[in-house]
Amino acid sequence: MENWHYSRILPTGKLVKFGVWEEGKFIGVVIFSRGASPWLGKALELDQTEICELTRIAMTKHKTPVSQVVAICLKKFKESNPKMRAVVSFADPKEGHKGGIYQAGNWIYTGQSGQVTEYFVDGRWRHKKGVWNRLVKEKKQGKNLPVIEGGEPIPWRDMPGKFRYIYPLDKAMRRKVTKLALDFPNAVEGLMVSRPDSFGEVQVQSLATARKEA
Repeated sequence: MENWHYSRILPTGKLVKFGVWEEGKFIGVVIFSRGASPWLGKALELDQTEICELTRIAMTKHKTPVSQVVAICLKKFKESNPKMRAVVSFADPKEGHKGGIYQAGNWIYTGQSGQVTEYFVDGRWRHKKGVWNRLVKEKKQGKNLPVIEGGEPIPWRDMPGKFRYIYPLDKAMRRKVTKLALDFPNAVEGLMVSRPDSFGEVQVQSLATARKEA
């Protein structure tokens, strides 16, 4: 996360982490978590035990298409979490991302999330929820953001929402999500869908398993 992802931040809470190796060389991680919103599965009538978020993809230079790496991780994730029915991921337009990885991997685009407010704290822009929780923990939070109690106003900005993609993990859920499908935002041309029989020389392993073996 610190070296290969633009956020430089590891998600908090319960995580499912996969390490990725290519030709024996460690090239990155793919991380699933509950995500920032407790209402992630509301539109699909799913609770937090049935849906999660693909929160991070952090990789260094590699040959294998990222969509192919994600496909392998999804397969392994489903095997180890059989009650999960869908995975959500977001592409951030302010970082120049439109979701080409998900478009190539048969994810379903369901629209753009709502506008978000960010605050400039410790030299970087941070999501409102993270800033709020941090200031409360440090007992610096006043009644309302963006003012620190006894301090100066925190610089803030409103940013456009992210592009939302959903990957159903069973046939019934795919039928349900397909009803919400929208045209891709500026669909990426020339991307090929990764197939489970064409994984090549990439290896994926649960980092929890890797630690036990080490």
